[in-house]
Amino acid sequence: MQIILLERIEKLGTIGDEVTVKDGYARNFLLPNKKALRANEANRKVFEANRARIEADNAARRDDAQKESGNVEGKEVVLIRASSNAGQLYGSVSVRDIVDALVEQGAKVTKSMIVLERPIKTIGIFEVKVSLHPEVSVNVKVNVARSADEAELQSQGVDVMAAMFDTDTGGFTEAYDPNAEPGEIPTELLEEGEAEA
Repeated sequence: MQIILLERIEKLGTIGDEVTVKDGYARNFLLPNKKALRANEANRKVFEANRARIEADNAARRDDAQKESGNVEGKEVVLIRASSNAGQLYGSVSVRDIVDALVEQGAKVTKSMIVLERPIKTIGIFEVKVSLHPEVSVNVKVNVARSADEAELQSQGVDVMAAMFDTDTGGFTEAYDPNAEPGEIPTELLEEGEAEA
């Protein structure tokens, strides 16, 4: 389907571009959300008549987004989640969790602004893109940890999972004698056993 874009859409075009998209994308997303018009003679005339107003509205929204970006850029949100010993979360971090944490910090964001490329299913620090406007996007850090102490360590750059396995000293270790024959009892144990008898 041929459409005329009313705003910049990533990987598609900018205001006023006539592009061909799949029918379902146009009917289900672009047209209902007023991001595009069907490309016909009547709509072309309407668009050209209103082009200055559409571009001015877009510029005003972009300026507002630029101002808001200072309030969002570089923020770090900490999400405490239960996970296995290997660091796998029981469930995953959703877009709503990130939005709630950002709103709690005073940022004005909605679910549609968060661009989560793949689900967050492990503990760690992740960069998440926030698209405040089609032409303005910033990054925030999402720190997923099992406790506030772990989150603090991760924000200092410590790999919590690696540190946990490095300091794991539990269990029984047997003294090793490289000169012993297989099945031979060490002489210290023999002497202890003879002393007790």
